Amino acid sequence: MPEFSHLHVHSQFSLLDGAASIEGLVAKAKEDNMKAIALTDHGNMFGAFKFVAEAAAKGVKPIVGCEFYMVEDRHKKSFTKENKDVRAHQLLLAKNPEGYKNLVKLCSLGYMEGLYGKYPRIDKELLVKYHKGLILPLVV
Repeated sequence: MPEFSHLHVHSQFSLLDGAASIEGLVAKAKEDNMKAIALTDHGNMFGAFKFVAEAAAKGVKPIVGCEFYMVEDRHKKSFTKENKDVRAHQLLLAKNPEGYKNLVKLCSLGYMEGLYGKYPRIDKELLVKYHKGLILPLVV
Protein backbone atom coordinates (compact mmCIF):
# COMPACT_ATOMS: atom_id res chain seq x y z
CA MET A 1 0.00 0.00 0.00
CA PRO A 2 1.43 3.45 -0.91
CA GLU A 3 2.34 5.84 1.87
CA PHE A 4 0.10 8.83 2.49
CA SER A 5 0.59 11.99 4.51
CA HIS A 6 -2.24 14.49 4.71
CA LEU A 7 -1.01 17.96 3.70
CA HIS A 8 -4.23 19.95 4.10
CA VAL A 9 -5.72 19.60 7.57
CA HIS A 10 -7.81 22.05 9.60
CA SER A 11 -8.04 22.01 13.38
CA GLN A 12 -10.29 23.76 15.87
CA PHE A 13 -8.27 26.90 15.04
CA SER A 14 -10.01 27.11 11.62
CA LEU A 15 -13.14 28.76 12.90
CA LEU A 16 -16.32 27.28 11.40
CA ASP A 17 -14.20 24.96 9.23
CA GLY A 18 -12.54 22.51 11.58
CA ALA A 19 -13.45 20.89 14.86
CA ALA A 20 -10.62 18.40 15.34
CA SER A 21 -8.23 18.91 18.21
CA ILE A 22 -4.49 18.93 17.65
CA GLU A 23 -4.21 15.81 19.82
CA GLY A 24 -6.92 14.07 17.81
CA LEU A 25 -5.33 14.91 14.46
CA VAL A 26 -1.92 13.65 15.50
CA ALA A 27 -3.38 10.51 17.10
CA LYS A 28 -5.30 9.73 13.89
CA ALA A 29 -2.18 10.28 11.77
CA LYS A 30 -0.24 7.90 14.01
CA GLU A 31 -3.07 5.33 13.94
CA ASP A 32 -3.12 5.49 10.13
CA ASN A 33 0.68 5.04 9.96
CA MET A 34 1.28 8.46 8.44
CA LYS A 35 4.92 9.49 8.74
CA ALA A 36 3.97 13.17 8.53
CA ILE A 37 0.95 15.47 8.67
CA ALA A 38 0.50 19.17 7.89
CA LEU A 39 -1.56 21.65 9.87
CA THR A 40 -3.03 24.25 7.49
CA ASP A 41 -5.62 26.28 9.35
CA HIS A 42 -7.47 29.12 7.63
CA GLY A 43 -5.64 32.43 7.89
CA ASN A 44 -3.77 31.65 11.10
CA MET A 45 -1.06 29.60 12.75
CA PHE A 46 -2.49 29.68 16.27
CA GLY A 47 -2.06 25.91 16.74
CA ALA A 48 1.48 25.64 15.34
CA PHE A 49 3.44 25.34 18.60
CA LYS A 50 1.06 22.81 20.13
CA PHE A 51 0.94 20.88 16.83
CA VAL A 52 4.73 20.63 16.50
CA ALA A 53 5.13 19.52 20.12
CA GLU A 54 2.32 16.95 19.92
CA ALA A 55 3.46 15.48 16.60
CA ALA A 56 7.10 15.26 17.69
CA ALA A 57 6.07 13.54 20.92
CA LYS A 58 4.08 10.93 18.96
CA GLY A 59 6.78 10.30 16.32
CA VAL A 60 4.93 11.99 13.46
CA LYS A 61 6.75 14.62 11.37
CA PRO A 62 4.94 17.95 11.74
CA ILE A 63 4.61 20.12 8.63
CA VAL A 64 3.53 23.66 9.43
CA GLY A 65 1.43 25.48 6.90
CA CYS A 66 -1.47 27.84 6.46
CA GLU A 67 -4.37 28.26 4.07
CA PHE A 68 -4.28 31.94 3.21
CA TYR A 69 -6.99 34.22 1.87
CA MET A 70 -5.52 35.66 -1.34
CA VAL A 71 -6.89 38.89 -2.78
CA GLU A 72 -5.79 41.21 -5.55
CA ASP A 73 -5.03 44.10 -3.16
CA ARG A 74 -4.81 43.52 0.60
CA HIS A 75 -5.08 47.28 1.27
CA LYS A 76 -8.49 47.64 -0.35
CA LYS A 77 -11.20 47.80 2.32
CA SER A 78 -14.19 49.29 0.49
CA PHE A 79 -16.56 47.02 -1.43
CA THR A 80 -20.03 47.06 -2.96
CA LYS A 81 -22.50 44.44 -4.15
CA GLU A 82 -21.09 44.81 -7.65
CA ASN A 83 -17.45 45.00 -6.51
CA LYS A 84 -17.12 42.31 -3.84
CA ASP A 85 -14.15 41.23 -1.77
CA VAL A 86 -13.10 38.26 -3.90
CA ARG A 87 -10.91 35.86 -1.90
CA ALA A 88 -9.18 32.73 -3.17
CA HIS A 89 -7.71 30.10 -0.87
CA GLN A 90 -3.96 29.48 -1.20
CA LEU A 91 -2.26 26.70 0.70
CA LEU A 92 1.37 27.29 1.73
CA LEU A 93 3.69 24.86 3.55
CA ALA A 94 7.01 25.61 5.24
CA LYS A 95 9.82 23.41 3.93
CA ASN A 96 12.52 24.82 6.23
CA PRO A 97 13.08 27.40 9.02
CA GLU A 98 13.15 30.27 6.50
CA GLY A 99 9.78 29.12 5.18
CA TYR A 100 8.38 28.99 8.70
CA LYS A 101 9.54 32.58 9.32
CA ASN A 102 7.94 33.65 6.06
CA LEU A 103 4.66 31.94 6.98
CA VAL A 104 4.68 33.83 10.27
CA LYS A 105 5.39 37.09 8.42
CA LEU A 106 2.58 36.48 5.92
CA CYS A 107 0.11 35.62 8.68
CA SER A 108 1.06 38.70 10.68
CA LEU A 109 0.81 41.01 7.68
CA GLY A 110 -2.52 39.44 6.74
CA TYR A 111 -3.90 40.64 10.07
CA MET A 112 -2.02 43.95 10.25
CA GLU A 113 -2.47 45.12 6.65
CA GLY A 114 -5.13 42.95 5.05
CA LEU A 115 -7.79 42.33 7.69
CA TYR A 116 -11.26 42.91 6.30
CA GLY A 117 -14.17 41.62 8.34
CA LYS A 118 -12.94 38.34 9.81
CA TYR A 119 -10.49 37.61 6.95
CA PRO A 120 -6.73 38.18 7.26
CA ARG A 121 -5.93 38.67 3.57
CA ILE A 122 -2.63 38.64 1.68
CA ASP A 123 -1.85 39.44 -1.94
CA LYS A 124 0.63 38.50 -4.65
CA GLU A 125 2.93 41.37 -3.67
CA LEU A 126 3.45 39.85 -0.21
CA LEU A 127 3.78 36.33 -1.58
CA VAL A 128 6.49 37.40 -4.01
CA LYS A 129 8.34 39.19 -1.20
CA TYR A 130 8.10 36.31 1.32
CA HIS A 131 8.13 33.18 -0.88
CA LYS A 132 11.49 31.69 0.09
CA GLY A 133 11.32 28.37 1.90
CA LEU A 134 7.66 27.86 1.04
CA ILE A 135 5.96 25.11 -0.90
CA LEU A 136 2.91 26.07 -2.93
CA PRO A 137 1.15 22.74 -3.52
CA LEU A 138 -0.80 22.35 -6.73
CA VAL A 139 -4.41 21.62 -5.88
CA VAL A 140 -6.39 19.84 -8.61
